[in-house]
Amino acid sequence: MAVDWIGFGYAAAIVFGGFMGYKRKGSVMSMMAGLVFGGLSFYGAYNVTYDSKDIKVSLLSAGLLSVIMGMRYKKSGKLMPAGIMSGLSLLMVFRLLLLTMMQPTP
Repeated sequence: MAVDWIGFGYAAAIVFGGFMGYKRKGSVMSMMAGLVFGGLSFYGAYNVTYDSKDIKVSLLSAGLLSVIMGMRYKKSGKLMPAGIMSGLSLLMVFRLLLLTMMQPTP
């Protein structure tokens, strides 16, 4: 059983980003989205830690966040924070899909 450090780090980055959005701009929506998506990502990383095939929650949160932040990046053209979070989320989706494809079948 290997701890999903990358998943936990990704979740912490989401929570930190929501907090920074609240602190800098006073955006309550940033804080709430950071807490919701960060919480889902923490739970998903916890699931992956105990069963590396259980990627549903992580994949859902990373996929949804990549789409939402990708649309925000396309609309605003600003790399920070929308472009960065969209890219990180997309990398997380690819990582999770590769993780399941590399699992030996019983």
